[in-house]
Amino acid sequence: MTLKERITEDMKAAMRAKEADKLGTIRLLQAAMKQKEVDERIELDDAAIVAIVDKLLKQRKDSITAFEGAGRQDLADKEKAEVAVLQVYLPERMSAEEITAAVQAIVAELGASGPGDMGKVMGAVKSQLAGKADMGQGSAAVKAALTA
Repeated sequence: MTLKERITEDMKAAMRAKEADKLGTIRLLQAAMKQKEVDERIELDDAAIVAIVDKLLKQRKDSITAFEGAGRQDLADKEKAEVAVLQVYLPERMSAEEITAAVQAIVAELGASGPGDMGKVMGAVKSQLAGKADMGQGSAAVKAALTA
């Protein structure tokens, strides 16, 4: 079963169980997927769907930070519930140690040194670790590897 089919089945299950919050989040994800398909005239594969889920998760995390800073815990809690629903569709994530090891291998492979090579290294990190690792952690690992 593809990720797209799984999301559709989860939506149907949420409808039957009358889980309004989960249903709303899944519909939001499906709308983002459909938007990408229509805009680019393509059929999304699992990797593209994972990228969309990653983007939606980053938006939710940014919103949580903003809402908590503004003292709106009710809205932050709603966003946290959406994060929990969306994270189900991501593959197993790499640990911080695995990310650091992968980044160090990429830096060694490219022969990069110093902060000036950040862009070159991040390009390789994104292509190799996309969907497997949190890019925020990846970026931090690249900075640490290049300043060491």
